[in-house]
Amino acid sequence: MASSSTKSIFTSPFPSSSSSSKSSSSKSKSSKLSFLHNTSSSSSSSSSPISLKLSHFHSLSLRRRRCASFSVNGALKTVESPSVHKSQDLDLTSSRSKPTILVSEKLGEAGLDVLRGFGNVECAYDLSPEQLCSKISSCDALIVRSGTKVNRQVFEAAKGKLKVVGRAGVGIDNVDLQAATEFGCLVVNAPTANTVAAAEHGIALLTAMARNVAQADASIKAGKWQRNKYVGVSMVGKTLAVMGFGKVGSEVARRAKGLGMQVIAHDPYAPADRARALGVDLVSFDQAISTADFISLHMPLTPSTNKIFNDDTFSKMKKGVRIVNVARGGVIDEDALVRALDSGVVAQAALDVFTVEPPPANSKLVQHENVTVTPHLGASTKEAQEGVAIEIAEAVAGALKGELSATAVNAPMVAPEVLSELAPYTVLAEKLGKLAVQLVSGGSGITSVKVVYKSARDPDDLDTRLLRAMITKGIIEPISTSFINLVNADFAAKQKGLRISEEKMLLDSSPEFPFESIQVQISGVGSKFASSVSDNGNISIEGKVKYGIPHLTCLGTFGVDVSLEGNLILCRQVDQPGMIGRVGNILGKHNVNVSFMSVGRTAKRNKAIMAIGVDEEPNKETLQKIGTVPAIEEFVFLKL
Repeated sequence: MASSSTKSIFTSPFPSSSSSSKSSSSKSKSSKLSFLHNTSSSSSSSSSPISLKLSHFHSLSLRRRRCASFSVNGALKTVESPSVHKSQDLDLTSSRSKPTILVSEKLGEAGLDVLRGFGNVECAYDLSPEQLCSKISSCDALIVRSGTKVNRQVFEAAKGKLKVVGRAGVGIDNVDLQAATEFGCLVVNAPTANTVAAAEHGIALLTAMARNVAQADASIKAGKWQRNKYVGVSMVGKTLAVMGFGKVGSEVARRAKGLGMQVIAHDPYAPADRARALGVDLVSFDQAISTADFISLHMPLTPSTNKIFNDDTFSKMKKGVRIVNVARGGVIDEDALVRALDSGVVAQAALDVFTVEPPPANSKLVQHENVTVTPHLGASTKEAQEGVAIEIAEAVAGALKGELSATAVNAPMVAPEVLSELAPYTVLAEKLGKLAVQLVSGGSGITSVKVVYKSARDPDDLDTRLLRAMITKGIIEPISTSFINLVNADFAAKQKGLRISEEKMLLDSSPEFPFESIQVQISGVGSKFASSVSDNGNISIEGKVKYGIPHLTCLGTFGVDVSLEGNLILCRQVDQPGMIGRVGNILGKHNVNVSFMSVGRTAKRNKAIMAIGVDEEPNKETLQKIGTVPAIEEFVFLKL
């Protein structure tokens, strides 16, 4: 199949999470990959694999239709230290192995009901850091709100057992994402259920602040009647700057437009077309804060936004500006805000969040007469609480079942339709990685791997992050104590000095399937099987998915056709009659069942590669006898 053009794309070890995940339509239905199960390649036969079922049906020349079914063990595994016992596969259909889920902060009953139907739930609130670390080593999942600090010590104490952390809400600043990634733990949040509640609370604070509602209420309850003191300001025609134009920020903008306000926004990642659709202008940070009459904060707390509203920032604002914060307390330097309030630069502030929660009782900011405060009530509606509980419970349960949640925050987002279509190729990718590393002999170790994807689809439409992770997993796990998964694959590769580059080759063929083939090349190493070395001196193997089953199609310069199931014996031989029978007899006499046999040759009666699939692992004596067959020049046994 000739290629009409090629396009090379080489990725750094840490790809952007915004990489394209577009996919053309596929006939495949939804499928499930085991992304989270902590399994070992040497697990006992009693372990129950996760069944991956696809609905690709093909009319075969075998005069029947077949459904492809795969078993994927441990597509996502967690990192353990060498001294930790590797846990067995989670058979989630069995009551004996229900996952343990620790809920460390109050969660709505609707969410707890979802969790109880799936695993063993322990609700333990107000845990000290020491108590949390003590409990976490026996838990598969942890669900928190904003009060529990899930730091590196927690992940270290989990010893690789913790597979997912669920944050019941949007912000994840109380979870150490770097540590979670290093330990292969997925972090998910619940970003949508409380969107409306948070936006409504922002608008409530905005209007209450403009009309002095809280102060007037307190005044009347104190027996006073101060109408002249609490004269407010109108919002109609005033400019509101929305700082952070995500889900909540855009909903605040929508409602502010309904109040007759002019709305501008700052967000370096917001799409301009979405802002235009709401009648909002995206502007620079300085332009936003210098022209606004009201400022509403909806940005996450990150190193770049920590105390971004400080003395310098306040000095650039219009005198008499009013500020609302329902995002994160840490984005405001609270001492600087007090100074801005005292000087009149900031006329009023309405705050739902604080740097320390609860704030000190004697806080100058909380006690300031021009400040309206609420105790982190942004998501506190009955509807939002129930929605968040259900959303995070479903995300955590789905992750434990092997589904990559759309709300994962420390793994690249892979759309469900892309996951479904790539399912058989993930099996192929991991097995190619396993084969390639077993062909390496001695030397200084593997440092450079190149992956070539051949496809009729536009390279920009191919999301290969999942496949690269599976190839990394296949290469690293057989020669390491690490467990590799989609979350930590790139990190593990970087830690081991392994550079994986990718090339996408455009073919002139049908784009019905995402890939025609996947090729893995390892450079700078010797090979146990010289025939696997291509003309450029690299170990080179190539495979494709046929009828939903992964196949090895090229080894070095030899074309083969090998179903990658069970184990594999590769023999380079002189192409002559009787070779299949002789090797088959040796295996049969030693009770090794042959599942398939294929021969690829360079020319008639010349050199040939015989590939033999076997169900059992031949003993040393059996392999030695194969090596004594005169026409066999070299052979290797490979575990799949």
